[in-house]
Amino acid sequence: MTRTVALIVAAGRGTRFGGPVPKQYCALGGPAVLARTIAAFRDHPAIAAVQVVIHPDDRERYDAAVIGLDLLPPVAGGASRQDSVRLGLESLADAPPDLVLIHDAARPFLDAAAIDRVIAALGEAEGAVAALPVTDTVKRQDAAGNSAGTVDRTGLWRAQTPQGFRFPAILAAHREAPAEGLTDDAAVAERAGLAVRLVPGDERNFKITTEDDLRRAEAMLTETSPTSPSGAPSAAPAWEFRMGMGFDVHRFGPGDRVWLCGVAVPHDRGLIGHSDADVGLHALTDAVLGAIGAGDIGHHFPPSDPQWKGAPSDLFLAHAGRLVAERGGSIAQLDVTLICERPKIGPHRPAMVARIGEILGLAPDRVSVKATTTEQLGFTGRGEGMAAQAIATVRLPAGQDV
Repeated sequence: MTRTVALIVAAGRGTRFGGPVPKQYCALGGPAVLARTIAAFRDHPAIAAVQVVIHPDDRERYDAAVIGLDLLPPVAGGASRQDSVRLGLESLADAPPDLVLIHDAARPFLDAAAIDRVIAALGEAEGAVAALPVTDTVKRQDAAGNSAGTVDRTGLWRAQTPQGFRFPAILAAHREAPAEGLTDDAAVAERAGLAVRLVPGDERNFKITTEDDLRRAEAMLTETSPTSPSGAPSAAPAWEFRMGMGFDVHRFGPGDRVWLCGVAVPHDRGLIGHSDADVGLHALTDAVLGAIGAGDIGHHFPPSDPQWKGAPSDLFLAHAGRLVAERGGSIAQLDVTLICERPKIGPHRPAMVARIGEILGLAPDRVSVKATTTEQLGFTGRGEGMAAQAIATVRLPAGQDV
């Protein structure tokens, strides 16, 4: 049986956070941030043990934060994150696990599904990182603080933790890596030539870095936040689920392809619209906005505004996803039905599911794309245009007013 250990890095001083108490020991709805982070791993059936790396000066704070939790003895960290992880790995070397998941102490909203995805990827790769695709436009800044150009975001991802590895490989990589101040363990692994797989992360799994981040985390909790099966404070807040529905129509016009759910589908005609006329993404965007009571796509991206002329619709869906994240929530499920006689959707369905997941950082099993006809009835039956309807299920902190 595969033995997996979680290594939580809690040795930082949190200079950007400020204040007399390092962020990992600040109270978050009662328990310390660190205690909530630990609970996510202690409650997961695949995790055999949890090892925490701490700053030598924080032993009293650590002991107070983890009272009642069954953990391996803490390990003193080093001068940098890279040093701290290496020391943590060395502490496990006498009884080495098969896999190790390395996680930031200041990411308390990790869920079991993200842990599952990282562990599953380690069956095929030597390393795996929870990550989110970059959806915002990325700018490069010059020395004067001005924009020096736009960076192509194609293929760019934001790395989160946990970052999982086969234990012997990552230990060897850390032992060989010079003190270069590498900021995550995937960089150490990549330097050693290890294959590192990217798997979908979660917007809720953000890192508490500033006081504003802590306030955001507090807003995600309620007084009724449950306890975990072990009796420790749960990493997950109390949630409520809300649903929204979207519908969109576009007529056919000249062209040789249609954009559907972010995928270019060859066709003898195109769809007419102010943007790229992607009925699938438009319906999904309205569904997500409806679930959080944030109006519709036209409110956020008016067709009268020339900047959205021909714009790719992934911008609209990504914007709706960010609004959900800003409220401390997440998208639980998306379901879209494309309505047309032609083109055939089936051959393109996997690519559409993957593209929607990439835009929003969702696992494929949280996205459903279906297609139907109207049996040659109505405007879609006559081939005059296409329609789409969508439903979004969104998870928000309980009691939040949208």
